[in-house]
Amino acid sequence: MTFHIIGIGNKTPDFTTEQQRDILDTLIFSGGKRHYELVKDYLPENHQWITIQSPMSQVFEAYEQAATTIIVFASGNPLFYGFSNTLKNKYPDAEIITTSYFSSIQLLANAMNFNSNPLQTVSVHGRSWKALDAILIQQKECIGVLTDAEKNPATIAKRLLEYGYDNYVMLVGEDIEGEQEKFQELSLQKASTMKFHSLNCLILKKTKHRYIDFGIKDANFIGLPGRPKMITKMPVRLTTLHYLNVLNIDTLWDIGFCTGSVSLEAKLKNGDLNIIAFEKRPECKAILEQNQKRFGVPGIQIVMGDFFEQDLTQLAKPEAIFIGGHGGRLEELFLKISLVLQPETCIVINAVKESSVQAFKVGCDKIGYTIVEESTLSLDAYNPITLLKAIRK
Repeated sequence: MTFHIIGIGNKTPDFTTEQQRDILDTLIFSGGKRHYELVKDYLPENHQWITIQSPMSQVFEAYEQAATTIIVFASGNPLFYGFSNTLKNKYPDAEIITTSYFSSIQLLANAMNFNSNPLQTVSVHGRSWKALDAILIQQKECIGVLTDAEKNPATIAKRLLEYGYDNYVMLVGEDIEGEQEKFQELSLQKASTMKFHSLNCLILKKTKHRYIDFGIKDANFIGLPGRPKMITKMPVRLTTLHYLNVLNIDTLWDIGFCTGSVSLEAKLKNGDLNIIAFEKRPECKAILEQNQKRFGVPGIQIVMGDFFEQDLTQLAKPEAIFIGGHGGRLEELFLKISLVLQPETCIVINAVKESSVQAFKVGCDKIGYTIVEESTLSLDAYNPITLLKAIRK
């Protein structure tokens, strides 16, 4: 299969002589409905157009039936969160020739006379919030964002404000190169109240750095009512993150998250970390959500209810598991998690009681795990805490 991908702007293209010749020598073309309106006058009379739209399986089926060279028109730079990458993933053995145009983010930066040297771009177009959440936690100096109808400048501004990232302003480009082209710099408060053209992109520009302690003070967390000391203490928490190797894993399970202190601190250290946090006490969900907003930590997946009743096979498999609570059923918990363990998964616990230490060791033995780290920390007048880490034998 051979694809010629031609990037175009939001206006009638100015094709080169070579491109015009290739177009006249081709019969099958593809692109979005908007692209067709821009290029249809250049296409031969007997052309076939394959519209890129959901479901994509039908689009790919049409490509495969064509069995000839296809010219695809795509927005901007097709190699920048674009259709060339989609085709490379789908057809790794195909010949894909790409001619790029300016990306919308480039056009926005140029129009606003914005220094784009430090610019880092993410896309929420048809994607989750994950990439934007991660780069926000890192508080990069300037962040380009490719948007969609749902995740538009207003909803993005609201999300930043919800999690305390009011230290950014927003540069917005609408209908770039179109009849309603518009560029403006907005406060997040202003942007959150506005409506925007459906074709838009934005740049977030940091105005100041939001300071958050490397190890958050225990007293700064919202805790369980009447039980403010029921939290993994900061020195223990940071040692726990070391045992969990949070900088080098993709998915962490926090079983019995309570106030969410371990999940929150882990996500702050690694914004790309996928965290699934479990808890059965109903009041803890609101506590974690409040702490997320307090410390600027979006993107934690919360699973409420009895852990032993959860269908774990429907969740992303963990590379690390922190056991923050087990309801006195620690050995049973090991049998439950044995269904989802990967070869590299480590298990960490902070135990106050000697009975929990012994139950952890028995549970490890039953599933073929061995203790590789064991240490005891004493903090002020609190009971000593034993930290244990286990991996597969």
